[in-house]
Amino acid sequence: MSLKKITDDLASKLEHLNFSPPVTHVYNPLRYARRPYDRYLRIYGRRPKRVLLVGMNPGPWGMAQTGVPFGEVHLVRDWMGICDPVEKPAREHPKRPVTGFDCGRSEVSGRRLWGWAAETYGTPRAFFKHFFVANYCPLMFMEAEGRNRTPDKLPVAERRPLLAICDEALRRTLQHFQPEFAVGIGAFAARRVAAAADGGIVTGQITHPSPANPRANRGWRAVVTAELQKLGISC
Repeated sequence: MSLKKITDDLASKLEHLNFSPPVTHVYNPLRYARRPYDRYLRIYGRRPKRVLLVGMNPGPWGMAQTGVPFGEVHLVRDWMGICDPVEKPAREHPKRPVTGFDCGRSEVSGRRLWGWAAETYGTPRAFFKHFFVANYCPLMFMEAEGRNRTPDKLPVAERRPLLAICDEALRRTLQHFQPEFAVGIGAFAARRVAAAADGGIVTGQITHPSPANPRANRGWRAVVTAELQKLGISC
């Protein structure tokens, strides 16, 4: 199954879900930022890949703006060469405006992840020859004041159908790439990866690059390189 088909099915199934307060706004970049996401898949999604890195869900200044997982604006535009038009979500939160590649805010997690890739591998071509980065859930959830609510904090009745849909998309993505390693970025993503992967794939976890994670603020690049090497992935 192609990545486009996997994405189309995922986006379509997610539209049938409903979420209750404290969630007031839900963004789906696979809809309004689909053009840069499709370019990301076209240029960098060729199979096979040795390593699939999986994040949790979009950040407000990353994928929510650019459509690319962990998509810090200047690295997506200047390093990856992706700068396609981005539309608006159907219902925009006043404190989380979507301005696409005009966004002046920096996504720290994305700056760290893609900055590490650029520093370690030099070119996108060298990095994506072996790696691909995906998000487990493409939806961003916001509360009335603009605070993010991550998928693991949703009520069980809302979380269960969401995870079923995203688990299936992740399984299909693993089947598509046939990676040797599937690695969750953070504990939540690592659990979903372990649940979706078959016995032929080595699974693991690396430290999430979020500034909310104290360990990530003490030299994340060195930390993640060591964690990958411990899993058997040389950098």
